[in-house]
Amino acid sequence: MRILDNIISDRGSKYAVSGAPCASEDEAKAFIKTLCRQKKFAKATHNTWALLTDEAPIKNDDGESGAGMVILRMLEREGLKNHVIVVTRWFGGKHLGGDRFRHVQEAVRIYLEDLAKG
Repeated sequence: MRILDNIISDRGSKYAVSGAPCASEDEAKAFIKTLCRQKKFAKATHNTWALLTDEAPIKNDDGESGAGMVILRMLEREGLKNHVIVVTRWFGGKHLGGDRFRHVQEAVRIYLEDLAKG
């Protein structure tokens, strides 16, 4: 499990990104469950995630409408299969509008760069 915490902050909202090798929706849900054992992640406003398996793309917005598709598109672009990526957001009280998608994209980019480093 790879967790990059406090990577983006905007108008009070804070973001983290995490991920791990994963081959199915059940494994992805188990990953989220493990992540949420950390109280901080359990209390997050959104734990949005996506996974590209050999069978099908899977995503979950967790209330952050459209964010799962942003993650999924980036996974497809990278050709990264069987690896779940979760973008966590703690809402800071001010709506971010379209910037929230930019932040999700940036969080995934940061994760992919970190993953490439090993």
